[in-house]
Amino acid sequence: MANKKVLEGLQIIVTDLAQQADGHQLQSRIFASQGFTKLAEKYAEHATEERGYVDKCIDRLLDYGCEVKLEAKKEGPVCMDPVDWVKYDLQVSKDGLAWLKEITEEARDDYATYDILKEYYLDEEEDMYWGETQLELIEKIGKQNWLLQQL
Repeated sequence: MANKKVLEGLQIIVTDLAQQADGHQLQSRIFASQGFTKLAEKYAEHATEERGYVDKCIDRLLDYGCEVKLEAKKEGPVCMDPVDWVKYDLQVSKDGLAWLKEITEEARDDYATYDILKEYYLDEEEDMYWGETQLELIEKIGKQNWLLQQL
């Protein structure tokens, strides 16, 4: 049987990441309506990736015979300004990585779960680096020039 903390972590991922995927899909549609095609595509792809991780976590919980819950989700923010969203999303990645690292370490003796969590961690880390790079770019070239690149 898997570590109880890991199983609880998988359920947290199912709940929280499903909402994050919904948020990214919503932001994708907002950016598309504003004409920011590149941002819209990025966040639509991101939502799809996240749903894939949710599926993997659900499947792993089911492998262990756990009851998977459809838990209530707290309201999430919606941003009309793309820069505000990138800042918010970067902070979510930073906060989430610290927690995810702990759960991944807890799963180190459960290779299948460890691989799922490690893959998710690396993807989230890549997202964090992307957000940091975008904010550095905005600082260097200015918001309007960055927005033009997102058309």
